[in-house]
Amino acid sequence: MRRSPAFLFSLLACLPWCTPAAAITFQTRMEKVEWKVEGDQFECRLSQPIADFGSGEFVRRAGEQATFRLTVRERWLGSGSATLLAAAAPWQPGRGDINLGALAVGSGQVPFNSNQEQAGRLLTGLMEGRSPLVRHRTLQGGDSLEVRLLPIRFNQAYNDYLKCTAGLLPVNFDQIRQTQLGFPNGTQLEPLAQAKLDIILDFIKADPSVNRFQLDGHSDSSGNRLTNRDTSRRRALAVEEYLRSRGVPAEQIIVRFHGERYPLVKNSNEANRAQNRRVTLTLSREPVVTPEPAPAAAPAAPAPEAAPAASEPAPAAAPAAKS
Repeated sequence: MRRSPAFLFSLLACLPWCTPAAAITFQTRMEKVEWKVEGDQFECRLSQPIADFGSGEFVRRAGEQATFRLTVRERWLGSGSATLLAAAAPWQPGRGDINLGALAVGSGQVPFNSNQEQAGRLLTGLMEGRSPLVRHRTLQGGDSLEVRLLPIRFNQAYNDYLKCTAGLLPVNFDQIRQTQLGFPNGTQLEPLAQAKLDIILDFIKADPSVNRFQLDGHSDSSGNRLTNRDTSRRRALAVEEYLRSRGVPAEQIIVRFHGERYPLVKNSNEANRAQNRRVTLTLSREPVVTPEPAPAAAPAAPAPEAAPAASEPAPAAAPAAKS
């Protein structure tokens, strides 16, 4: 039976993306492929919905490079090790798939996260017309399973994604949760420590839920214990003063000092002693307790009304005259 040209074209368009019948494949039809870009100054996401499965996403947090992950509606992927590939485009003959290594698959809505190198190579592959491809097996039955993203309409979405990443903060909370501020000499705050604090303060302006600053001052073992304790105190106070000068409320700052008691490394040489001359800044989020308004005062009881004045008794009637 003779087929129409339209039928043959649609068949040819399908063939490059088809896999052996034994494999279960999830991918979106080419005419329905779309890329989405979402984000803010903390995180940017570049994603492609995958029909009947979920989505494939590139996620870049502030201060980091992107990682790649799948999000799932139902748990299709079995636990274990999956293979990540940058699959060759069918219209570029002679190019093979690039094996990017293994992925540790677990449970949950996000069964895995790639490393940053794998995600970077996937993005490069998409610009070359390659497809991110996850090859694994199903949770039930262990059948072969493939999940594929298509490079269609990628370039414009990628440009939008780059605009988003250009606005990311230089750090994320995990990177600044605990920061060592060095004091190479004395108790004066050095420019490097000030620069670290400025980065942290910029983050907190964007995320005011970070509202607790714990400062722990330390010294090396060069002096006697009393001197070292006082030195560590003055270092912590120098950091407190800088934070307060930049608008941090005093009630959000906790100052502690420990002298030489908690070295990072042994005080065995000058380089190690320099590491121990420091203030450790630890950030946290504390729930803000809003005081309950005082109950309204009960209205004063009205003054009792004055009793009406007693009326004078009517005069008795005069006795009748005797006749």
